[in-house]
Amino acid sequence: MKAEELQARVLHRDGLMLIIDKPAGLPCHAGPKGGPNLEALFDGLRFGLPKPPSLAHRLDRDTSGCLVLGRHRKALAKLGRLFSSGGIDKTYWAVVEGGPAEEAGHIDRPLSKLNKKSGWKMVVDPEGQPSQTDFRVLGRADGPNGGVTWLELKPLTGRTHQLRIHCSSMGWPILGDPVYGPIVGDTGGVPLHLHARAVSVPLYPKRDPVSVTAEPPAHMLKALRACGYTN
Repeated sequence: MKAEELQARVLHRDGLMLIIDKPAGLPCHAGPKGGPNLEALFDGLRFGLPKPPSLAHRLDRDTSGCLVLGRHRKALAKLGRLFSSGGIDKTYWAVVEGGPAEEAGHIDRPLSKLNKKSGWKMVVDPEGQPSQTDFRVLGRADGPNGGVTWLELKPLTGRTHQLRIHCSSMGWPILGDPVYGPIVGDTGGVPLHLHARAVSVPLYPKRDPVSVTAEPPAHMLKALRACGYTN
């Protein structure tokens, strides 16, 4: 991705923050071995300021949608406090295999990071960090293997991979998840169907929260439309 392409994905801009529509498949920052990443393109998002913006939070490499950036140090500190206190409302869309029997509910399952020689992943652990997610069914589609369900997910805490492991542990993994899905590793080329649909940031005390939505990525549209999405 070029800087100009990322500029076209800016959903909101003001003096303190940017909200961009992160593309799926591109990590927020470079890993131990380097490689393409969003942060390498942030110089093109200065928009007149002396320094590029910085990540106020993160999305997984394969998750698309609303990503908040702070434009300078004080803005980052303020956004950091809002994220850590749960003051920012985040809404995700996911398409899961199978789905919950109920139309809405609450997941309360503590999580811990499990480290192995082959890598790490998150696991449900009664002694882990508190982790809660609210869910609501937006649509369903029948299929030969139980069908799929379009969910709205609202994380009430911000644990790593929280939505992915919560859905998987409930018996309805997110479509295309190579770590927590029913087929680990090779998903048959199906990308992760998880999208940061909306974010609401109460950044200015005397104004309404800044609320932004991001359209779902192309790779999710077929499954979403099967579940009743019409845009």
